[in-house]
Amino acid sequence: MPKKTLPETPVRGARKPVSPTLRRSRPAALPARPVAYRGDNLYLDGVSLASLARQHGTPLYVYSAQQIKDRLQLFQQAFRGRAHTVCYAVKANSSLALLRMLGEMGAGFDIVSGGELERVRKACRPALARVVFSGVGKQEWEIDAALKAGILLFNVESEAELAVLARRAKALKRRARFALRVNPDVFAETHPYISTGLREHKFGIDITLARAIYRKAARSPWLEPAGVSVHIGSQIRKVEPFAAALDRVVQLVHELRADGLDIRYIDAGGGLGIEYTGEAFDARRQVEQYAAALGRALDGVAAGSPVAAGLPEQTHLLLEPGRFIVAQAGVLLTRVLFVKQNGAKTFVVTDAAMNDLIRPALYQAHHEILPVRKRPGSKGLVADVVGPVCESGDFFARDRDLASVKAGDLLVLLDAGAYGMTQSSNYNTRVRPAEVLVQGREAQVIRRRETLRDLFGPELLA
Repeated sequence: MPKKTLPETPVRGARKPVSPTLRRSRPAALPARPVAYRGDNLYLDGVSLASLARQHGTPLYVYSAQQIKDRLQLFQQAFRGRAHTVCYAVKANSSLALLRMLGEMGAGFDIVSGGELERVRKACRPALARVVFSGVGKQEWEIDAALKAGILLFNVESEAELAVLARRAKALKRRARFALRVNPDVFAETHPYISTGLREHKFGIDITLARAIYRKAARSPWLEPAGVSVHIGSQIRKVEPFAAALDRVVQLVHELRADGLDIRYIDAGGGLGIEYTGEAFDARRQVEQYAAALGRALDGVAAGSPVAAGLPEQTHLLLEPGRFIVAQAGVLLTRVLFVKQNGAKTFVVTDAAMNDLIRPALYQAHHEILPVRKRPGSKGLVADVVGPVCESGDFFARDRDLASVKAGDLLVLLDAGAYGMTQSSNYNTRVRPAEVLVQGREAQVIRRRETLRDLFGPELLA
């Protein structure tokens, strides 16, 4: 199967590969997002973004609680006819406040570190029983912590990890329930950095080797083969690759059950994509199509399925959405410092930078950029939107059509709720932003802005 290298969000109709950050964009279509203009001022749900900037400063992450709840419920409703748990991918946005809100709605959690396990414990202790632990490099202390916490499932990614899991389970006298994360060798059209389903990727175990590994593991008194897991990548907009991967998983599950193994969990992973550009996006329809595609694979009726029969009704489906739930619920609010002319080139310099939101630099990712206050009748401009960090890669957009802006104006970067704050850093000794959660007309600080004292706290002078 030929490999492709694509930007995170492929550009429709492009004659050659073009990073969407370089593409001039039409004004954002807002209905899929919680932001809207009231008159000339931009609001997130019932709260003025300008008022939040005055109260809390910039850069500032702002999230809509209602949209996050709505997105989780889309999954819960679409799969309501099938035993399932939505295990939110903590890496997308690990705010304790958001985790508590999702946990109280019945969500489980997909974690990839001992730190994320501790976040779930602090946010919603009862949800520990709904945790799946993924990741290629679990350390012994992390495995121990998860065994003691009584998590639902370890998604194991190598035979070496399985041996460590058995050893630690024996030492703690706690049987470890596990699924192998199999690699189905399914290509998904997405950025190569977030594609995970091919043989050359570091993730998972070759699906053709899995049956023998399960048979061997079943002989251990400390290992309980309970599921099969798959995850083929992130920001995938077509449902067919998910169905193709699950077809292969279902075939493996039939084989494992024929071997006498009680495989009762199928973890379909996450990766369902959103629309970052100004194109129309129907989140409900996307989830319903996804649910239908997975359902056909699980029932053995997908086109070209190698399986003649579906799985028993008691099979429990695990889903790991992250970006789809939180991305469009969040925005990054920033203030313009300068508008700089450099020959024929215009730069809009903001107080937010790549350390606050690295996605454009890392993935060539596109984020729509809007003024918080519109100036009707003013002439727009074409500019690069950049930050103060000393890197040429410190940009949010290049050659972007923007509304007219001047120093002191507020801009908002849309769809920043996923992989924004969780990938932020203190590069250039910059403090990370505060985070605010909006619920209706109320706004609550859920993470205060860092201080320089916070940054220097762990350091020691010789």
